[in-house]
Amino acid sequence: MLCIAACELVGGQESTAMPAACAVEMIHTMSLMHDDLPCMDNDDLRRGKPTNHKMFGEDVAVLAGDALLAFSFEHVATATKGVNSERIVRVISELAKCIGSEGLVAGQVVDICSEGLSEVGLDHLEFIHLHKTAALLEASVLVDDILDVTKSSQELGKTAGKDLVADKTTYPKLLGIEKSRELAERLNREAQEQLVGFDPVKAAPLIALANYIAYRDN
Repeated sequence: MLCIAACELVGGQESTAMPAACAVEMIHTMSLMHDDLPCMDNDDLRRGKPTNHKMFGEDVAVLAGDALLAFSFEHVATATKGVNSERIVRVISELAKCIGSEGLVAGQVVDICSEGLSEVGLDHLEFIHLHKTAALLEASVLVDDILDVTKSSQELGKTAGKDLVADKTTYPKLLGIEKSRELAERLNREAQEQLVGFDPVKAAPLIALANYIAYRDN
């Protein structure tokens, strides 16, 4: 949704960005499947249903994630229409960078190594979030910039309290619930300020997404 909303913000066609948007979702789903594995976060519930490895086994979950990752790049390369090959290669490069050793993988490694540590600062936590989560979100918007479309438990859906049990580093753990909410509200305001100057109608989906992320219940 973020990828398509960014495309429409700058006057592009949804069909141009759709292969990249699908690729982002494939990568996101892959990361959740691998993140839930026993050797990672060891979770049994995702989106209100048993996790992939609980349904099909760890071996299939690993391979299914690998297949999604490979197919994400194939889909961008073969399904993107009306964009020259040089720009498509740049999109693939950007996606690869955001999930590799400088992005998602880096954040996941630090996240795992931080479990149980008593002295973890805010900078440490921000590194995890910027790499494990924000890198892919940023790429969702960047792929449209590269394509340059203007010119051519039940409620939660996953195991509640899981981070607390694993002693994971989180904003509520470091700042407390209220301070974390205040930070989320400030970041939401700052994000929406970046949309000032754009067509309000075209910016509306991005504003709605920002509000959803800031105030969602699951």
